[in-house]
Amino acid sequence: MQNILFWFRNDLRLHDNEALIQATKAGNVIPVYIFDQRQFLDTPLGFKRTGALRAKFLIESVQNLRQNLQKIGSDLVIKIGKPEEILAKMAADLQVAAVYASKEVTQEETTIEASLSKRLKPLNIEIELVWIATLYHARDLPFQINFLPDVFTEFRKKVERSAKIRSTFDAPKSLPKVEKTIELGEIPTLKTLGYENVKIDKRSVLSFKGGETSAQYRLDEYFWDNDLLKTYKETRNGLIGADYSSKFSAWLSLGCISPRTIYEEVKKYEKEVTANDSTYWLIFELIWRDYFHFIALKFGTRIFKTSGVRNDLMKPWKRDKVRFEKWVKGETGVPFIDANMRELQQTGFMSNRGRQNVASFLTKDLGIDWTWGAAYFESQLIDYDVCSNWGNWNYVAGVGNDPREDRYFNIGRQADMYDKEGEYVKLWLPELAKIPAEKVHFAGLLSRDEQKKYDVTLGVDYPNPVIDVKKWLKS
Repeated sequence: MQNILFWFRNDLRLHDNEALIQATKAGNVIPVYIFDQRQFLDTPLGFKRTGALRAKFLIESVQNLRQNLQKIGSDLVIKIGKPEEILAKMAADLQVAAVYASKEVTQEETTIEASLSKRLKPLNIEIELVWIATLYHARDLPFQINFLPDVFTEFRKKVERSAKIRSTFDAPKSLPKVEKTIELGEIPTLKTLGYENVKIDKRSVLSFKGGETSAQYRLDEYFWDNDLLKTYKETRNGLIGADYSSKFSAWLSLGCISPRTIYEEVKKYEKEVTANDSTYWLIFELIWRDYFHFIALKFGTRIFKTSGVRNDLMKPWKRDKVRFEKWVKGETGVPFIDANMRELQQTGFMSNRGRQNVASFLTKDLGIDWTWGAAYFESQLIDYDVCSNWGNWNYVAGVGNDPREDRYFNIGRQADMYDKEGEYVKLWLPELAKIPAEKVHFAGLLSRDEQKKYDVTLGVDYPNPVIDVKKWLKS
Protein backbone atom coordinates (compact mmCIF):
# COMPACT_ATOMS: atom_id res chain seq x y z
CA MET A 1 0.00 0.00 0.00
CA GLN A 2 1.31 3.45 -0.90
CA ASN A 3 2.52 5.91 1.73
CA ILE A 4 0.76 9.24 2.36
CA LEU A 5 2.23 12.18 4.24
CA PHE A 6 -0.36 13.83 6.45
CA TRP A 7 0.61 17.38 7.37
CA PHE A 8 -1.10 18.57 10.54
CA ARG A 9 -1.62 22.35 10.55
CA ASN A 10 -4.37 24.14 12.51
CA ASP A 11 -6.26 20.85 12.87
CA LEU A 12 -4.53 19.23 15.83
CA ARG A 13 -7.16 16.58 16.46
CA LEU A 14 -8.23 13.09 15.45
CA HIS A 15 -12.01 13.50 15.83
CA ASP A 16 -13.86 15.23 12.98
CA ASN A 17 -10.72 15.59 10.88
CA GLU A 18 -11.99 14.87 7.38
CA ALA A 19 -8.60 15.57 5.83
CA LEU A 20 -7.07 12.81 7.97
CA ILE A 21 -9.91 10.42 7.14
CA GLN A 22 -9.43 11.00 3.42
CA ALA A 23 -5.70 10.43 3.81
CA THR A 24 -6.28 7.07 5.54
CA LYS A 25 -8.38 5.97 2.56
CA ALA A 26 -5.56 6.84 0.17
CA GLY A 27 -2.77 4.88 1.85
CA ASN A 28 -0.56 4.36 4.90
CA VAL A 29 -0.55 7.67 6.76
CA ILE A 30 2.68 9.17 8.08
CA PRO A 31 1.61 12.07 10.36
CA VAL A 32 3.85 15.16 10.44
CA TYR A 33 3.84 18.45 12.31
CA ILE A 34 6.28 21.24 11.50
CA PHE A 35 7.00 24.16 13.78
CA ASP A 36 7.39 26.91 11.20
CA GLN A 37 10.50 28.82 12.28
CA ARG A 38 9.13 32.08 10.81
CA GLN A 39 6.36 32.13 13.38
CA PHE A 40 8.83 32.56 16.24
CA LEU A 41 10.75 35.58 14.95
CA ASP A 42 10.46 39.16 16.20
CA THR A 43 8.07 41.59 14.52
CA PRO A 44 9.17 45.09 13.42
CA LEU A 45 7.20 46.37 16.43
CA GLY A 46 9.61 44.68 18.84
CA PHE A 47 7.68 41.67 20.12
CA LYS A 48 7.67 38.06 18.97
CA ARG A 49 5.27 36.99 16.24
CA THR A 50 4.16 34.21 18.59
CA GLY A 51 4.34 35.12 22.26
CA ALA A 52 5.51 32.72 24.95
CA LEU A 53 2.05 31.83 26.30
CA ARG A 54 0.73 31.11 22.83
CA ALA A 55 3.83 29.03 22.06
CA LYS A 56 3.33 27.06 25.27
CA PHE A 57 -0.26 26.24 24.29
CA LEU A 58 0.89 25.13 20.83
CA ILE A 59 3.60 22.85 22.26
CA GLU A 60 1.07 21.24 24.61
CA SER A 61 -1.37 20.72 21.74
CA VAL A 62 1.24 19.01 19.57
CA GLN A 63 2.36 16.88 22.53
CA ASN A 64 -1.23 15.73 23.11
CA LEU A 65 -1.69 14.99 19.41
CA ARG A 66 1.39 12.76 19.47
CA GLN A 67 0.07 10.92 22.54
CA ASN A 68 -3.32 10.37 20.92
CA LEU A 69 -1.71 9.10 17.72
CA GLN A 70 0.44 6.70 19.76
CA LYS A 71 -2.70 5.32 21.40
CA ILE A 72 -4.00 4.18 18.00
CA GLY A 73 -0.69 2.66 16.89
CA SER A 74 0.88 5.57 15.03
CA ASP A 75 3.12 8.48 16.01
CA LEU A 76 3.91 12.04 15.00
CA VAL A 77 6.99 13.13 13.09
CA ILE A 78 8.14 16.51 14.46
CA LYS A 79 10.30 18.99 12.55
CA ILE A 80 11.33 22.63 12.90
CA GLY A 81 11.86 24.74 9.79
CA LYS A 82 9.93 25.75 6.70
CA PRO A 83 7.06 23.33 5.98
CA GLU A 84 7.23 23.68 2.20
CA GLU A 85 10.92 22.67 2.17
CA ILE A 86 10.72 19.93 4.79
CA LEU A 87 7.59 18.27 3.38
CA ALA A 88 8.93 18.29 -0.18
CA LYS A 89 12.15 16.62 0.96
CA MET A 90 10.29 14.06 3.08
CA ALA A 91 7.91 13.32 0.21
CA ALA A 92 10.84 12.69 -2.12
CA ASP A 93 12.86 10.64 0.38
CA LEU A 94 9.91 8.45 1.36
CA GLN A 95 8.50 8.26 -2.17
CA VAL A 96 4.99 9.02 -0.99
CA ALA A 97 2.03 9.09 -3.35
CA ALA A 98 0.56 12.31 -1.98
CA VAL A 99 0.62 14.93 0.76
CA TYR A 100 -2.72 15.54 2.50
CA ALA A 101 -3.56 18.53 4.70
CA SER A 102 -6.38 20.83 5.73
CA LYS A 103 -7.02 23.89 3.58
CA GLU A 104 -6.20 27.37 4.86
CA VAL A 105 -7.42 30.66 3.38
CA THR A 106 -5.06 33.48 4.37
CA GLN A 107 -2.04 34.79 2.50
CA GLU A 108 0.96 33.25 4.25
CA GLU A 109 -0.67 29.85 4.57
CA THR A 110 -1.82 29.70 0.94
CA THR A 111 1.61 30.88 -0.23
CA ILE A 112 3.15 27.93 1.61
CA GLU A 113 0.59 25.60 0.01
CA ALA A 114 1.45 26.93 -3.46
CA SER A 115 5.19 26.67 -2.81
CA LEU A 116 4.82 23.08 -1.61
CA SER A 117 2.69 22.18 -4.63
CA LYS A 118 5.32 23.65 -6.95
CA ARG A 119 8.07 21.59 -5.30
CA LEU A 120 6.01 18.39 -5.46
CA LYS A 121 5.01 18.74 -9.10
CA PRO A 122 8.36 17.60 -10.64
CA LEU A 123 8.21 14.59 -8.30
CA ASN A 124 4.74 13.73 -9.65
CA ILE A 125 3.37 13.88 -6.09
CA GLU A 126 -0.08 15.33 -5.49
CA ILE A 127 -1.06 17.71 -2.72
CA GLU A 128 -4.63 17.21 -1.51
CA LEU A 129 -6.14 20.03 0.59
CA VAL A 130 -9.41 19.41 2.41
CA TRP A 131 -11.75 22.09 3.80
CA ILE A 132 -12.43 21.39 7.48
CA ALA A 133 -12.13 24.69 9.39
CA THR A 134 -15.70 25.97 9.52
CA LEU A 135 -19.14 25.02 10.81
CA TYR A 136 -20.66 25.40 7.33
CA HIS A 137 -18.64 23.85 4.53
CA ALA A 138 -17.54 26.35 1.87
CA ARG A 139 -19.21 24.26 -0.84
CA ASP A 140 -22.54 24.35 1.00
CA LEU A 141 -22.89 28.14 1.09
CA PRO A 142 -26.04 29.33 -0.72
CA PHE A 143 -24.00 31.85 -2.76
CA GLN A 144 -20.62 32.10 -4.48
CA ILE A 145 -17.89 33.53 -2.25
CA ASN A 146 -17.75 36.71 -4.38
CA PHE A 147 -21.34 37.37 -3.32
CA LEU A 148 -20.72 36.88 0.40
CA PRO A 149 -22.97 39.44 2.14
CA ASP A 150 -21.19 42.54 3.45
CA VAL A 151 -23.19 42.42 6.68
CA PHE A 152 -23.08 39.51 9.12
CA THR A 153 -26.85 39.42 9.81
CA GLU A 154 -27.61 38.87 6.14
CA PHE A 155 -24.99 36.10 5.96
CA ARG A 156 -26.37 34.41 9.08
CA LYS A 157 -29.94 34.46 7.86
CA LYS A 158 -29.01 33.03 4.47
CA VAL A 159 -26.93 30.13 5.82
CA GLU A 160 -29.41 29.29 8.57
CA ARG A 161 -32.22 29.20 6.02
CA SER A 162 -30.49 27.48 3.10
CA ALA A 163 -27.35 25.61 4.21
CA LYS A 164 -26.97 22.40 6.20
CA ILE A 165 -24.24 21.60 8.69
CA ARG A 166 -22.49 18.34 7.83
CA SER A 167 -22.08 15.58 10.39
CA THR A 168 -18.80 15.04 12.20
CA PHE A 169 -16.35 12.25 11.36
CA ASP A 170 -15.33 9.69 13.95
CA ALA A 171 -11.67 9.55 14.89
CA PRO A 172 -9.76 6.69 13.23
CA LYS A 173 -9.60 3.67 15.53
CA SER A 174 -6.15 2.67 14.34
CA LEU A 175 -3.36 3.86 12.07
CA PRO A 176 -0.29 1.97 10.81
CA LYS A 177 2.98 2.24 12.69
CA VAL A 178 5.47 4.81 11.48
CA GLU A 179 8.45 2.94 10.05
CA LYS A 180 11.46 2.74 12.36
CA THR A 181 13.68 4.22 9.66
CA ILE A 182 11.78 7.52 9.91
CA GLU A 183 13.21 9.81 12.58
CA LEU A 184 10.34 11.01 14.76
CA GLY A 185 12.05 14.07 16.21
CA GLU A 186 11.63 15.75 19.58
CA ILE A 187 8.90 18.18 20.51
CA PRO A 188 10.69 21.50 21.08
CA THR A 189 10.69 23.17 24.47
CA LEU A 190 10.01 26.85 24.95
CA LYS A 191 13.74 27.33 25.38
CA THR A 192 14.42 25.57 22.05
CA LEU A 193 12.10 28.06 20.35
CA GLY A 194 13.82 31.01 22.01
CA TYR A 195 11.64 31.70 25.07
CA GLU A 196 12.18 31.84 28.79
CA ASN A 197 9.94 29.55 30.83
CA VAL A 198 6.62 31.24 31.50
CA LYS A 199 4.68 31.43 34.72
CA ILE A 200 0.89 31.34 34.62
CA ASP A 201 -0.63 34.15 36.63
CA LYS A 202 -2.91 32.81 39.38
CA ARG A 203 -5.52 35.39 38.35
CA SER A 204 -5.96 33.71 34.95
CA VAL A 205 -9.59 32.93 34.10
CA LEU A 206 -8.65 29.34 33.31
CA SER A 207 -5.63 27.09 33.37
CA PHE A 208 -5.46 26.69 29.59
CA LYS A 209 -3.79 23.45 28.52
CA GLY A 210 -3.42 22.69 24.84
CA GLY A 211 -4.65 19.59 23.07
CA GLU A 212 -7.71 17.64 21.96
CA THR A 213 -8.00 15.86 25.32
CA SER A 214 -8.21 19.17 27.20
CA ALA A 215 -10.67 20.54 24.63
CA GLN A 216 -13.01 17.61 25.21
CA TYR A 217 -12.61 17.98 28.96
CA ARG A 218 -13.59 21.67 28.78
CA LEU A 219 -16.58 20.82 26.58
CA ASP A 220 -17.83 18.21 29.06
CA GLU A 221 -17.13 20.49 32.03
CA TYR A 222 -18.92 23.52 30.58
CA PHE A 223 -21.96 21.69 29.18
CA TRP A 224 -22.51 18.78 31.48
CA ASP A 225 -20.52 18.90 34.73
CA ASN A 226 -21.23 22.56 35.55
CA ASP A 227 -24.35 22.99 33.39
CA LEU A 228 -23.30 26.47 32.23
CA LEU A 229 -24.61 26.46 28.68
CA LYS A 230 -28.17 27.36 29.64
CA THR A 231 -27.05 30.76 30.99
CA TYR A 232 -24.34 31.53 28.43
CA LYS A 233 -26.12 34.53 26.86
CA GLU A 234 -26.59 36.21 30.24
CA THR A 235 -23.02 35.68 31.44
CA ARG A 236 -20.94 35.96 28.24
CA ASN A 237 -19.97 39.60 28.87
CA GLY A 238 -18.31 38.74 32.18
CA LEU A 239 -14.72 39.57 33.03
CA ILE A 240 -13.62 37.36 35.94
CA GLY A 241 -13.39 33.58 36.24
CA ALA A 242 -13.75 30.48 34.10
CA ASP A 243 -17.50 30.28 33.85
CA TYR A 244 -18.77 33.51 32.26
CA SER A 245 -18.04 32.12 28.77
CA SER A 246 -17.10 28.81 27.21
CA LYS A 247 -13.43 29.68 26.41
CA PHE A 248 -13.62 27.14 23.55
CA SER A 249 -11.87 29.66 21.28
CA ALA A 250 -8.44 28.61 22.56
CA TRP A 251 -8.88 25.03 21.34
CA LEU A 252 -10.76 26.06 18.20
CA SER A 253 -7.83 28.25 17.19
CA LEU A 254 -5.49 25.27 16.73
CA GLY A 255 -8.21 22.88 15.67
CA CYS A 256 -7.97 20.81 18.85
CA ILE A 257 -11.75 20.69 18.54
CA SER A 258 -13.95 21.38 15.54
CA PRO A 259 -16.89 23.83 15.44
CA ARG A 260 -19.11 20.95 14.27
CA THR A 261 -18.22 18.91 17.36
CA ILE A 262 -19.35 21.81 19.55
CA TYR A 263 -22.48 22.25 17.43
CA GLU A 264 -23.44 18.58 17.80
CA GLU A 265 -22.89 18.79 21.56
CA VAL A 266 -25.17 21.86 21.74
CA LYS A 267 -27.85 19.94 19.85
CA LYS A 268 -27.47 17.01 22.24
CA TYR A 269 -27.77 19.39 25.21
CA GLU A 270 -30.89 20.99 23.71
CA LYS A 271 -32.45 17.56 23.34
CA GLU A 272 -31.52 16.26 26.78
CA VAL A 273 -31.60 19.40 28.97
CA THR A 274 -33.06 22.55 27.42
CA ALA A 275 -33.08 24.69 24.29
CA ASN A 276 -33.12 28.45 24.88
CA ASP A 277 -31.54 31.73 23.77
CA SER A 278 -28.24 30.73 25.38
CA THR A 279 -27.90 27.44 23.53
CA TYR A 280 -28.64 29.23 20.26
CA TRP A 281 -26.22 32.03 21.11
CA LEU A 282 -23.25 29.68 21.26
CA ILE A 283 -24.10 28.50 17.73
CA PHE A 284 -24.54 32.16 16.79
CA GLU A 285 -20.93 32.81 17.88
CA LEU A 286 -19.70 29.86 15.80
CA ILE A 287 -21.47 31.39 12.79
CA TRP A 288 -19.63 34.68 13.46
CA ARG A 289 -16.38 32.70 13.41
CA ASP A 290 -17.41 31.22 10.05
CA TYR A 291 -18.21 34.66 8.69
CA PHE A 292 -14.72 35.99 9.39
CA HIS A 293 -13.28 32.89 7.75
CA PHE A 294 -15.28 33.53 4.59
CA ILE A 295 -14.46 37.26 4.72
CA ALA A 296 -10.78 36.28 4.62
CA LEU A 297 -11.47 33.96 1.70
CA LYS A 298 -13.33 36.69 -0.21
CA PHE A 299 -11.04 39.66 0.43
CA GLY A 300 -7.62 37.99 0.65
CA THR A 301 -4.75 40.30 1.60
CA ARG A 302 -7.07 43.27 2.15
CA ILE A 303 -7.85 42.10 5.69
CA PHE A 304 -4.18 42.73 6.62
CA LYS A 305 -3.85 46.19 5.05
CA THR A 306 -4.42 49.41 6.97
CA SER A 307 -7.16 50.39 4.50
CA GLY A 308 -8.97 47.15 5.40
CA VAL A 309 -11.85 45.37 3.74
CA ARG A 310 -13.47 48.72 2.88
CA ASN A 311 -10.26 49.77 1.08
CA ASP A 312 -10.53 53.07 2.95
CA LEU A 313 -7.39 54.99 2.01
CA MET A 314 -8.55 58.23 3.65
CA LYS A 315 -8.35 57.36 7.35
CA PRO A 316 -5.29 59.10 8.86
CA TRP A 317 -3.73 56.49 11.16
CA LYS A 318 -1.01 57.54 13.61
CA ARG A 319 2.14 55.51 14.20
CA ASP A 320 2.92 56.76 17.68
CA LYS A 321 5.18 54.12 19.25
CA VAL A 322 5.27 55.81 22.65
CA ARG A 323 1.50 55.76 23.09
CA PHE A 324 1.26 52.29 21.53
CA GLU A 325 3.76 51.02 24.10
CA LYS A 326 1.65 52.50 26.91
CA TRP A 327 -1.37 50.65 25.51
CA VAL A 328 0.62 47.39 25.27
CA LYS A 329 1.89 47.62 28.85
CA GLY A 330 -1.43 48.71 30.34
CA GLU A 331 -0.10 52.13 31.29
CA THR A 332 -2.60 54.46 29.60
CA GLY A 333 -4.00 55.81 32.85
CA VAL A 334 -7.45 54.48 31.89
CA PRO A 335 -8.11 51.70 34.42
CA PHE A 336 -10.56 49.62 32.36
CA ILE A 337 -8.14 49.57 29.41
CA ASP A 338 -5.05 48.95 31.54
CA ALA A 339 -6.63 46.08 33.48
CA ASN A 340 -7.57 44.29 30.26
CA MET A 341 -4.14 44.81 28.70
CA ARG A 342 -2.37 43.54 31.79
CA GLU A 343 -4.58 40.47 31.87
CA LEU A 344 -3.64 39.80 28.24
CA GLN A 345 0.06 40.26 28.96
CA GLN A 346 0.04 38.02 32.03
CA THR A 347 -2.32 35.25 30.88
CA GLY A 348 -2.67 35.30 27.08
CA PHE A 349 -6.41 35.78 27.37
CA MET A 350 -8.92 38.63 27.47
CA SER A 351 -12.71 38.64 27.50
CA ASN A 352 -14.64 39.51 24.36
CA ARG A 353 -15.91 42.66 26.08
CA GLY A 354 -12.35 43.65 26.92
CA ARG A 355 -11.13 43.06 23.37
CA GLN A 356 -13.76 45.37 21.91
CA ASN A 357 -12.92 48.11 24.39
CA VAL A 358 -9.14 48.06 24.08
CA ALA A 359 -9.37 47.89 20.28
CA SER A 360 -11.81 50.82 20.20
CA PHE A 361 -9.56 52.81 22.54
CA LEU A 362 -6.45 52.22 20.43
CA THR A 363 -8.14 53.05 17.13
CA LYS A 364 -10.76 55.67 18.03
CA ASP A 365 -9.29 57.44 21.09
CA LEU A 366 -5.58 57.21 20.26
CA GLY A 367 -6.05 56.99 16.48
CA ILE A 368 -3.20 54.48 16.23
CA ASP A 369 -2.80 52.15 13.24
CA TRP A 370 -5.14 49.25 13.97
CA THR A 371 -2.78 46.74 12.34
CA TRP A 372 -0.36 47.33 15.22
CA GLY A 373 -3.05 46.24 17.66
CA ALA A 374 -3.94 43.22 15.54
CA ALA A 375 -0.26 42.21 15.40
CA TYR A 376 0.05 42.50 19.18
CA PHE A 377 -3.05 40.36 19.68
CA GLU A 378 -1.55 37.83 17.25
CA SER A 379 1.50 37.60 19.48
CA GLN A 380 -0.28 37.41 22.81
CA LEU A 381 -3.60 35.65 22.46
CA ILE A 382 -3.64 31.94 23.27
CA ASP A 383 -6.77 31.73 21.13
CA TYR A 384 -5.31 33.64 18.17
CA ASP A 385 -7.18 32.78 14.99
CA VAL A 386 -5.95 34.63 11.93
CA CYS A 387 -9.38 35.17 10.36
CA SER A 388 -11.24 36.11 13.55
CA ASN A 389 -8.47 38.34 14.86
CA TRP A 390 -7.88 40.38 11.73
CA GLY A 391 -11.57 40.38 10.83
CA ASN A 392 -12.55 41.71 14.25
CA TRP A 393 -9.88 44.41 14.16
CA ASN A 394 -11.11 45.50 10.70
CA TYR A 395 -14.60 45.67 12.20
CA VAL A 396 -13.74 47.73 15.29
CA ALA A 397 -11.40 50.06 13.38
CA GLY A 398 -14.23 50.98 11.00
CA VAL A 399 -12.58 49.55 7.88
CA GLY A 400 -14.35 46.18 7.93
CA ASN A 401 -17.86 44.74 7.90
CA ASP A 402 -19.50 46.89 10.53
CA PRO A 403 -22.54 48.58 8.96
CA ARG A 404 -21.91 51.43 11.42
CA GLU A 405 -18.55 52.88 10.43
CA ASP A 406 -18.58 55.39 13.30
CA ARG A 407 -19.16 52.84 16.09
CA TYR A 408 -17.47 54.13 19.23
CA PHE A 409 -17.10 52.72 22.73
CA ASN A 410 -17.42 55.19 25.61
CA ILE A 411 -14.91 53.45 27.88
CA GLY A 412 -16.25 55.12 31.03
CA ARG A 413 -19.78 53.95 30.33
CA GLN A 414 -18.58 50.47 29.36
CA ALA A 415 -16.61 50.18 32.59
CA ASP A 416 -19.65 51.25 34.60
CA MET A 417 -21.87 48.71 32.80
CA TYR A 418 -19.57 45.71 33.04
CA ASP A 419 -17.43 46.41 36.11
CA LYS A 420 -19.69 48.61 38.24
CA GLU A 421 -18.06 47.61 41.53
CA GLY A 422 -14.53 47.90 40.11
CA GLU A 423 -13.70 44.29 41.01
CA TYR A 424 -12.05 43.53 37.68
CA VAL A 425 -9.98 46.71 37.61
CA LYS A 426 -8.80 46.19 41.17
CA LEU A 427 -7.91 42.57 40.43
CA TRP A 428 -5.43 43.62 37.75
CA LEU A 429 -4.48 47.05 39.12
CA PRO A 430 -3.96 46.42 42.85
CA GLU A 431 -2.45 49.89 43.20
CA LEU A 432 -6.02 51.21 42.86
CA ALA A 433 -7.44 48.84 45.49
CA LYS A 434 -8.43 51.55 48.00
CA ILE A 435 -10.30 53.77 45.56
CA PRO A 436 -14.09 53.38 45.92
CA ALA A 437 -16.03 51.81 43.07
CA GLU A 438 -17.70 55.05 42.01
CA LYS A 439 -14.32 56.72 41.44
CA VAL A 440 -11.96 53.92 40.40
CA HIS A 441 -12.72 53.99 36.68
CA PHE A 442 -11.84 57.68 36.57
CA ALA A 443 -8.78 57.45 38.82
CA GLY A 444 -7.03 60.05 36.66
CA LEU A 445 -9.46 62.72 37.91
CA LEU A 446 -8.68 62.25 41.62
CA SER A 447 -7.73 65.42 43.47
CA ARG A 448 -4.51 65.54 45.51
CA ASP A 449 -6.48 65.10 48.71
CA GLU A 450 -8.28 62.06 47.26
CA GLN A 451 -5.01 60.56 46.09
CA LYS A 452 -3.65 60.90 49.61
CA LYS A 453 -6.85 59.45 51.08
CA TYR A 454 -6.81 56.42 48.75
CA ASP A 455 -3.07 55.84 49.00
CA VAL A 456 -2.24 56.35 45.31
CA THR A 457 -0.13 59.05 43.66
CA LEU A 458 -0.92 59.72 40.01
CA GLY A 459 2.19 59.75 37.87
CA VAL A 460 4.01 57.62 40.45
CA ASP A 461 1.90 54.64 41.55
CA TYR A 462 -0.41 54.81 38.54
CA PRO A 463 0.00 56.81 35.32
CA ASN A 464 -1.86 59.96 34.44
CA PRO A 465 -4.33 59.35 31.60
CA VAL A 466 -2.93 59.76 28.07
CA ILE A 467 -6.19 61.42 26.95
CA ASP A 468 -8.82 63.68 28.48
CA VAL A 469 -11.17 61.20 30.13
CA LYS A 470 -13.69 63.92 31.05
CA LYS A 471 -15.25 63.52 27.60
CA TRP A 472 -16.76 60.20 28.72
CA LEU A 473 -18.58 61.96 31.56
CA LYS A 474 -20.29 64.36 29.17
CA SER A 475 -21.64 61.85 26.65
